[in-house]
Amino acid sequence: MGLLLKCRETHQLVSEGMDRQLSLGERSQVRLHLAMCDACSRFEQQMHMLRDTLQQLPDHLQSGQRQDQP
Repeated sequence: MGLLLKCRETHQLVSEGMDRQLSLGERSQVRLHLAMCDACSRFEQQMHMLRDTLQQLPDHLQSGQRQDQP
């Protein structure tokens, strides 16, 4: 990865950042790209909203288990 990330690389790191701690360098590169790219900034916001919404679901829906199953 170069100094400036491409949108595809930014999307990948935003997604990975949901599951793991990004390095300081990765976070800096993502922040720089997001400051300059409205589309990627919206993507990051949507990812956070999706994660927050999914976390509010009842446990049986998060696991994919049907409610009528034991």
